[in-house]
Amino acid sequence: MDHVRIGIIGVGGMGSFHARYLLEGCVARASLTAVSDADPARLEPYKELKTFTDSRELIRSGAVDAVLIATPHYFHTTIGCDALEQGLHVLVEKPISVHKADAERLIAAHRRKDQVFAAMFQQRTTPHYREIKRLVSSGELGRIQRACWIITDWFRPEAYYASGTWRATWKGEGGGVLVNQCPHNLDIFQWIVGMPVRVRAFCGLGKYHDIEVEDEVTAYFEYENGATAVLITSTGEAPGTNRLEIAGDLGKLVLEFGQLTFYRNEVPASEFSRTSPAPFSKPDVTRIEIPVAGDGGHHVEITQNFVDAILDGTPLIAPAEEGIRSVELANAMLYSHFTGQTIELPLDGAAYEAFLQGLIATSRPNKKASAPGPIGDMASSFQKP
Repeated sequence: MDHVRIGIIGVGGMGSFHARYLLEGCVARASLTAVSDADPARLEPYKELKTFTDSRELIRSGAVDAVLIATPHYFHTTIGCDALEQGLHVLVEKPISVHKADAERLIAAHRRKDQVFAAMFQQRTTPHYREIKRLVSSGELGRIQRACWIITDWFRPEAYYASGTWRATWKGEGGGVLVNQCPHNLDIFQWIVGMPVRVRAFCGLGKYHDIEVEDEVTAYFEYENGATAVLITSTGEAPGTNRLEIAGDLGKLVLEFGQLTFYRNEVPASEFSRTSPAPFSKPDVTRIEIPVAGDGGHHVEITQNFVDAILDGTPLIAPAEEGIRSVELANAMLYSHFTGQTIELPLDGAAYEAFLQGLIATSRPNKKASAPGPIGDMASSFQKP
């Protein structure tokens, strides 16, 4: 094979965004050959391609070598399993599944090593996050002590939640800011500092919007080495903040307003604490503004990497199997809020699935959106550091 035929399943907001850059030839050695959507009206712009109203027909059509799944969240699991079982390569939008048990089912369906299975975690291409990961992984920050990410610039008006019947309901989406906006942040968080062992969270359900799911979250994480972290996020705060801090024995990294700064201790904090005779002394600190060029390739780079992995065996930037981690974190935060308890990780996926089914059973329909509405410019919703 020297060319990959891609089919997109779900051509609403994100699916149509992916279709646009594929049709414009932005991804080398690949072409969009088919699309599928349950709403026939959404297929109208793609008359020159093969179109289907049933994903199963597209998957079995012989018209594609790979699929990009951009449907509402719950379908990521069922459609992803079907595509993998039919031998196709799969690129799935975030989150890979709504809950951990479904993510485990999806990952289990990836049995063939020659199948490429990737996730659309495009923020892994952002140079700022790549540099932070390099600094942490290389040990330049020393032993991690604390991390804090305030991500309250995910503001969404009521019109956003009214743009689809599935949005902001337990039955249609499985959650709010944690499963829709924050999977990227949760992925980056665990990608850089790893998974915690305990989670305690407090959520605001419909605090700023007429919705039943969470639109504000404050969470506390504990790690195996004693490090702690705090995550604060919201879709109801304006202008909002996006500030990431990671503190270690050798200093502190701060990312805000697109600027990455390293406050480097001249002597490790632990050593200084043991050896300094002065009771109010502190280590000398050097402030280093780290230049970071570019914005990263984002969705196009992830899709190109997916194609290169199929054709050349290139390592994936975001293997789908790693997507279970952000799902588990989101689940643990919601479970902690509802149970009023600290949740130990790894999370019991079956227990959370049963709990979520209870929320689904009482889920009220999104009455503000009787039919899918226009999303507008998707690019304006993509968060930058």
